[in-house]
Amino acid sequence: KYLEELYHRKQADVLRFLLRVRAWEYRQLPKLVKVNHPTRPDKARRLGYKAKQGFVVYRVAVRRGGRKRKNGKGIVYGKPKHHGIRQIKAVRNLRSYAEERVGKRCGNLRVLNSYWVNQDATYKYFEVILVDPQHTAIRRDPRINWIVNPVHKHREHRGLTAAGRHYRGLTKRGHRANKIIGGSRRANWLKHNTLSLRRYR
Repeated sequence: KYLEELYHRKQADVLRFLLRVRAWEYRQLPKLVKVNHPTRPDKARRLGYKAKQGFVVYRVAVRRGGRKRKNGKGIVYGKPKHHGIRQIKAVRNLRSYAEERVGKRCGNLRVLNSYWVNQDATYKYFEVILVDPQHTAIRRDPRINWIVNPVHKHREHRGLTAAGRHYRGLTKRGHRANKIIGGSRRANWLKHNTLSLRRYR
């Protein structure tokens, strides 16, 4: 409870000092590193983490800023509309990129969720909670063994984690969610704008 209140006031002297020291430490370490304990245990527990066998936490650094388009020498052989190279923003959020990178490294684990831990001028640092679907402690726990099901392989690549659902625009509820019924805004639009002339076959 007190940790949560502390993190609500990130400008407080205590937290500013703590984050600055930690940011320095994170910069010296590799971009993707396994941590023994979550840096924010209160946040991790709210997202499903349990301090027991089968749960793993990784910290990952993702470069901040826009996503530059990859074109050799910055040349686009097309119409001027597509000539932009520099000021292009990614559709996805940086947290989903963090989850994806950890998911690629740990192919045998399932990504459960992730949360922000720090940031500096160059990087944002996230911690990603992973679950081992082969572990007996996970398979026997009725609260988490849904993730053992093979449909949850690489959830992070398919936009099924919380960060993924966020950039897909699936966080709304009620009457504001009418245009995302059917999977996504795009799927809903396609369904309503496809002419289907049904007839007896």
